Amino acid sequence: MFEPNLFSLIQNITEAGVSRAAEGFSGMVGEVITTTYPSIQTIALKDILEKMGGPENEAVGIYIRVDHGLPGHMMLMMTYAKALNLVDLLLGEPEGTTQTLGPLERSALGEIGNLTCSFFLNAASDITGVNAHPSPPAVLVDMVGAILDVVVAVSDNISERGVLLQTTFLRHQAEIQADFWIIPDRDALNSLHLLTDVP
Repeated sequence: MFEPNLFSLIQNITEAGVSRAAEGFSGMVGEVITTTYPSIQTIALKDILEKMGGPENEAVGIYIRVDHGLPGHMMLMMTYAKALNLVDLLLGEPEGTTQTLGPLERSALGEIGNLTCSFFLNAASDITGVNAHPSPPAVLVDMVGAILDVVVAVSDNISERGVLLQTTFLRHQAEIQADFWIIPDRDALNSLHLLTDVP
């Protein structure tokens, strides 16, 4: 578990980021999209596979690497079926319309991952004064184990624990639950620890 002060700081950043992301999604599609109050928990990286239904479960991950002040990894992850439904929601199509993830569909998913990450990092910057820069999003369609291997492979300084945000996108009667993973590098945790230290 993260220390209480650190978890409280992460929770404040998360709530602000999700609220802003909902506004960004609405602007993206030209209609109101809301999100539910996010469920937030810390989880050991070794338990992520089980949380996602096992290493061989097919999933879609929208991956973004974060550099500079708060280095780490962010990923919007969902089952393949939920990703198809999310594309329908984003494009204003009836549920069940999208059957495959072609270039247009991947672009829509990449954009929502980019928006989520950007609003989260903007909230983090406003609250902590620390800036961070996201990479362009990569849409990964593979087994859960293979997707997580990508995260581990690109960092030798990764934290042993991550933060899981579970929220639901709502548009009219359609709703899609998605998991948003934040896996900080140790340097990011050290920076946040300094901000939560009491003089």
